[in-house]
Amino acid sequence: MTQVAVLSIYQVEPLLKARSAGLLEAMSSPDLGQSQIQVQLRDDGVVFPGENVLSWAAAEKIQQSPSNCFLLEHSEIKVAQVFSEETNLVCSLYPTSGAPSMLISGFVMHRIKGVDPMQDTLKKVATIQPIGGRVLDTATGLGYTAIEAAKTAEQVVTIEIDPGSQAMVKLNPWSRPLLENPRITQLMGDAFDVVQTFEDASFARIIHDPPAFSLAGQLYSGEFYRQLYRVLQRGGRLFHYIGDLNSKSGSTVTKGALKRLQASGFSRVVRHPEAFGVVAYK
Repeated sequence: MTQVAVLSIYQVEPLLKARSAGLLEAMSSPDLGQSQIQVQLRDDGVVFPGENVLSWAAAEKIQQSPSNCFLLEHSEIKVAQVFSEETNLVCSLYPTSGAPSMLISGFVMHRIKGVDPMQDTLKKVATIQPIGGRVLDTATGLGYTAIEAAKTAEQVVTIEIDPGSQAMVKLNPWSRPLLENPRITQLMGDAFDVVQTFEDASFARIIHDPPAFSLAGQLYSGEFYRQLYRVLQRGGRLFHYIGDLNSKSGSTVTKGALKRLQASGFSRVVRHPEAFGVVAYK
């Protein structure tokens, strides 16, 4: 059976250099850097497991596409993207030197300047350590936050509104633990509505990492913050990703979020510029 490799510029550039050096073998990754294998370099291309051949022309196409990841299947490549009929937006995997991010309607879903998406995730999660008990993740995305929180939490409940994002999870090698970890429960729906179905004080920690304000303004509303306060246990903490707190737009959104969080009942709200967000305490 032909296997599927997921590749980006970061995987093919070393192969093209190895070819130029006249090598017949090289180390490469069929899963965006999750693992390394030895591959053959032939005149017709690079041989991945299952006789899945990446032609040199295809390798050069990937090299010239720094904003896309590609699926290699049956020796043919295609961009790792889907059109979401739910949102009428295109979702695609965005390559980095580490874990990929996701591109939705031109918005990159993670910080990628000076930090990779996994490092970005670790900074967010670090703000509400220690993590135990039940954790709510209001926006699944590629699942990195849920995956990291589940390392110490008893259970992580994560919510996703867009089937397109779920499709990207299935294509992304770095997202596999989201599908395999029994401590992670995935729910589909609008977080604004889903959170209202939870019992009072049912989560010890909440990670609220919504899309940009322009895409999901209701997730920055006082009404939604009151629901997050309601489902958070006394002594619990909420991390709210906002963006660069020192930027013009981030400063404006932060000012409004701080005011609404405090009005919703949170006793203290602390800025965490290193994580591009704030932590609210109950």
